Amino acid sequence: MPSLRPALAAAAVAALLAVSVTACGSSGDNADAKPGASATASGSDGFTLPTSLPTSLPTSAEDLDKWADALKNGGWKNWDKEQWLRDAADFINPIIEDLWDADRLRDADKTPSQGQDDSGVSNADDGTTDPQPAAIAAEQLSRPYHSASPATGKLLFDMPDGQAVCSATVVSDPANPGRSNLVWTAGHCVHAGASGGWYRNIVFVPSFNDKGLAGSALKSATKAQLAPYGTWWAQKAGTTQQWIDGGGESSATSSAYPYDFAVLKVTNPDSGKSLEETVGASVPVWFDAPTAEGIDSLQARGYPAAAPFDGYGYQQYGCTGDPVRLKLTSDAPTMNWLGCTMTAGASGGGWFAKRPDGTTALVSNTSIGPANSNTWLAGPHLGTLAKSLFDKVRTS
Repeated sequence: MPSLRPALAAAAVAALLAVSVTACGSSGDNADAKPGASATASGSDGFTLPTSLPTSLPTSAEDLDKWADALKNGGWKNWDKEQWLRDAADFINPIIEDLWDADRLRDADKTPSQGQDDSGVSNADDGTTDPQPAAIAAEQLSRPYHSASPATGKLLFDMPDGQAVCSATVVSDPANPGRSNLVWTAGHCVHAGASGGWYRNIVFVPSFNDKGLAGSALKSATKAQLAPYGTWWAQKAGTTQQWIDGGGESSATSSAYPYDFAVLKVTNPDSGKSLEETVGASVPVWFDAPTAEGIDSLQARGYPAAAPFDGYGYQQYGCTGDPVRLKLTSDAPTMNWLGCTMTAGASGGGWFAKRPDGTTALVSNTSIGPANSNTWLAGPHLGTLAKSLFDKVRTS
C-alpha cells in the first residue's frame, strides 16, 4: 500500500508563494501573453481539494495525519470535474511513497491526445507557413540512453483514465549551476487545459529503461532497471494561462498550442543530490532563439508510445532535420515544424539546436502532430513568455 512521507508532505503543503504574471509579448509571443505558474497550493481563497480529502490544507500534525491518510487511501483518484484543481495557484503533487513501482512504471499506456487535423494546418496558412516538411524516420537512441542523452527522460502521471506518459528534459538553473532540479516539458503533459485541471502524481524518470530492454527482459525488469536514476516528483509546476484557458484536444483550440510548454521543479526523497548532480547533465534553455528559418538543424527526442510504436513508450528515439515555420492561426505565434515519425508519448520531449558558441541548448518541445498520420511534429517558439514562466518557477 503506498504511503505518504509525512515530512515531505508537510513541505509539499507549506505556504509557498504561488505566482502569476502578465508579460508584454515579443520575439514570437503575443502582447497579452500570460504565464501561469505555481509552487505548491497556497490555500488562498477559492482553493479546493477533491471531496474525499479534507476540505482545507493541514495546519497541525493532526490535520496532516488526516490529510495523508486520505491520500494514501486513494483520495487523489477523485476526478470530479467540479473538484479538479485547475488554476495556476492550485498545483499540488504530494509524494506518495512506492506509488510508482516497477509495475506502474511499466504499465503506463495513456497519452494526452494532441492530434491536429492536417486540413487545419493548410487552412491556417497566411503566408508565414512553409511547405510541409518531409517525414524523417525516428531512430532509437544508442544505448545506454544515459550515455547518448543524459538530460532526457520520461514523464509519468495520472489522468482520469489511467497512468499516462510524456517526455521531458533536465534544464539548467542559472542560480544553481551544476545543481539544477528543473525539468522542461509540454503544458498538455501536466494540465488538461480548458477541459480539466492539473494531472496528478507527476514524476520525471531520467534515462527511463536505460538499456532499452524489450520483450521478456522488460516484463521482468526491476524498478532500478526502469528508473536507474530514481523517480523525481514535481514539487512546483507552471504552464501558461493560455494553455490553462484554451488548451485541449480540439483543433478549435489550436491557438493555445504555441503556448504549450511547462516547467517543473522536482525532488527525490531518496537522493541527497540534485537532479543534475544525479544524472550528470542539464541543457540550457535558449530563449528567443532564431525562429525556424534561422536554425540549420535540430534534434527532437522523446519516448513515442502511440502506433506504430509499442503503445507504452519504452524506448527513446530522436529525429534530426531542418525545421520550418508553422502558423496555426493568423493571430498565434509561429511554431517550429519538423518532419518526424515520432508519435504521442514523445510530447514534451526537448528540441535541441547548436548556439553560435557551439554549445547545445533546448529551443522547443514537442507539442502536436497530425491526427491522420505520423509524419511531422510542431513545437512552440520560446520567447519572453517562456522566460517569464521559467523564472517564476525556478525562483518560487
